[in-house]
Amino acid sequence: MAETKRDYYEVLGVPKDADEAALKKAYRVLAKKYHPDANPGDKEAEAKFKEASEAYSVLSDPEKRRKYDQFGHAAFEGGAGGAGGYGGFDFNGADMGDIFGDIFGDFFGGGRSAYGRSSNGPMRGANLRTGVRITFEEAIFGCEKEIELTLKDECPKCHGTGAKPGTSPVTCPKCNGKGKIVYTQQSFFGQVQNVQTCPDCRGTGKIVKEKCPDCYGTGYISSKKKIQVKIPAGIDNGQSIRIAGKGEPGTNGGERGDLLVEVTVSRSPVFMRQETSIFSTVPISFATAALGGPIKIKTVDGEVEYEVKPGTQTDTKVRLRGKGVPSLRNKNIRGDHYVTLVVTVPEKLTEEQKEALKRFDDAMKGISPEPKKKRGLFK
Repeated sequence: MAETKRDYYEVLGVPKDADEAALKKAYRVLAKKYHPDANPGDKEAEAKFKEASEAYSVLSDPEKRRKYDQFGHAAFEGGAGGAGGYGGFDFNGADMGDIFGDIFGDFFGGGRSAYGRSSNGPMRGANLRTGVRITFEEAIFGCEKEIELTLKDECPKCHGTGAKPGTSPVTCPKCNGKGKIVYTQQSFFGQVQNVQTCPDCRGTGKIVKEKCPDCYGTGYISSKKKIQVKIPAGIDNGQSIRIAGKGEPGTNGGERGDLLVEVTVSRSPVFMRQETSIFSTVPISFATAALGGPIKIKTVDGEVEYEVKPGTQTDTKVRLRGKGVPSLRNKNIRGDHYVTLVVTVPEKLTEEQKEALKRFDDAMKGISPEPKKKRGLFK
């Protein structure tokens, strides 16, 4: 009695109107999970891998999928799918290259399946990273900094070929100018061809026999350059600024990479920051706390005057709206500055001051303090 097969859409876990991308994504997940090379000796995993491969080989082929949608599994009974593969199915018409390339890259430590697409065409250069230190105030208001870097540029003598003027690079004998080496590995599928970048020519397909005397065959000249970095208002410690086209040069005509500048913000002796909020502590005298009066509070915009209310207690919080950090998304929006008022007690007193405090203490005896009404966290 023939084994009942599961619905192919159910096997891949996709709806019947799933597009090609959804099918490929679903199969890639299942193939990596149940691949026999990742589950050696596991018959159940092997069976699920075969089942998923069979489902994908049908649904990824438009003609086979049309037949399956119309007739179900009966459309392929009697060997209609052709010999070979799993369960009588082959992979003709199915885009297995990228999937097998990913699987073998994971299992065998790099390279791509020979099914996959590989090219030694233009390649974008790598990104470079550097850092810059700025003050707390510069982070709040933005600034411009000059940094010096050693960057590579195309050698003007050989125009990037790396070859001595009057000579030309020759075809790499190891890869025959293809820039890649094809090698064979044994897997569950049998012998599978994989591709790696040629180690001799590093993927260029060319070998320089007579090197340029200026760049020593690299094709590049390194020089120190000064770059202006515009740092936006509101940037925070650890954030990076991307400068396009200031990274490593590309190969085979590819564009340059980018320069990523990580910002380090120095600590302020006065202020602390949390996102767009600024925090500070301001000491006030016992007399000012008791009687009230004007004080000056330092902000990143300069000093502002604040009127302390009579009877202010220590650790009272004051909110200065719009005196915080500008938003990186909208420079017209600023956070707030939160100030903690701390009542200071003098450590040393004169005899006259002691007598004054004693008289004050005598005057306060017998007077019960009124309970303070509960207020919000900030004024």
